[in-house]
Amino acid sequence: MNHELLIIEDDSSLSQMLTLHFEDQGMDVRAAHSCEEALEQLSSRKPNLVLLDQQLPDGLGSELIPKILERHPDARIIMMTGVHDLELAIQSIQQGAMDFIHKPVKTRILQQAVDKALAWTPSIAAKSDPAEPNIRELIGRSQAMLEVSKQIALSAQSSATVLISGESGTGKEIVARLIHQYSGREGRFIAINCAAIVDNLLESELFGHVKGAFTGASADKPGRFQQAHNGTLFLDEIGELAPHLQAKLLRALQEQCVEPVGGNRSIAVNARIIAATHRDLFQAAREGLFREDLAYRLDVINIQLPPLRERSEDIPLLVQALLGRAAQKMQRPAPLLDDEAMRKLQRHPWPGNVRELENVLTQALVQARDGSISADLIRFHADRGTEPGTDQVEDAPLQTLEEVEARHIQKVLDHTQGHKANSCRILGISRPALDRKIRKYKLRVGPEKK
Repeated sequence: MNHELLIIEDDSSLSQMLTLHFEDQGMDVRAAHSCEEALEQLSSRKPNLVLLDQQLPDGLGSELIPKILERHPDARIIMMTGVHDLELAIQSIQQGAMDFIHKPVKTRILQQAVDKALAWTPSIAAKSDPAEPNIRELIGRSQAMLEVSKQIALSAQSSATVLISGESGTGKEIVARLIHQYSGREGRFIAINCAAIVDNLLESELFGHVKGAFTGASADKPGRFQQAHNGTLFLDEIGELAPHLQAKLLRALQEQCVEPVGGNRSIAVNARIIAATHRDLFQAAREGLFREDLAYRLDVINIQLPPLRERSEDIPLLVQALLGRAAQKMQRPAPLLDDEAMRKLQRHPWPGNVRELENVLTQALVQARDGSISADLIRFHADRGTEPGTDQVEDAPLQTLEEVEARHIQKVLDHTQGHKANSCRILGISRPALDRKIRKYKLRVGPEKK
């Protein structure tokens, strides 16, 4: 097939370079340097591929997307921009663009996007009047976060199950909510943390129960699946789900129906499932801790959230947003960080990711008195209990996540004197999950309170 390409780009040198590159591949290439010129080209030609610049002399390239698709619904559109803007990426893809490329354009990355676009089989036109998501929580201009934003937009256009992977504190629930908000689903977004509820109660929470199913069941109660009918059910920490609940969840996903606890009939549900985990489910399956068939059922679309230590260039933006939010809650002006404080934040490995950053900034804000935050007010968890200004060892060997988790759980167990119920409440995990971690890390429990 002889592909027809329209390049809409006001930079003549870039336009010429792309023209020569794709002509060498046998494409029929035309160029436009403004919105007006592009519309003229679109009225007389039928490009099946469009490379579209965002900043044009007479308007924004993103405003051309619906006009291009109105004339040529099967056209593949790839945005090119020098602006690192997550909102623009999401909106462009939601409007119908297939990809979003940063300038300066790297030929290899652009070629991969073009190859993927040309291999795509058109199905339905872009949605109209998309719901506006609340993207204020998704902060960052790094390439990693741009890729996350693209995955959010693409996932929202599908009803397939999504598995969001990433360390604790990376924002998995925020991503799940954005997918739901952009999906156009009429039902509610329902979230449940599978590690925070004991197993016998979790089954009822997920699938509901009928009157008399157990002591205290005085009436029928719909579960989270039913509450999320025609909406989205977010299953956080899915890796902590007990084996018998994994089997019941698999059946619900396969048959799109649930059977309440104590009931004898199935109830049809249409809930889009988004699951999240900080664990490798397939590794857990190899260890016999998770069903492999359920892992495959959940991992249809996978979104991997980068840890904060791998996108330190986003920290200044995050600091600005998180400090502003914290200051607003305290009804005080947002302070400024001095350069050394910012460097200290960017050097930290952030085992707790954005959640830890928010905690550190809030603590610093409480202590700030002169409208600024200096480096001595930036105190990490290991620094607590020492006075600001005392020397800290910042070059200590970094620990693995498992080492950090084991040490933290042991600290909580010591704090509660071995009281597992209180430890579970502090850690936000279920009793079975705590027991598994105690066995895994060979932790000291001590005498447990009755």
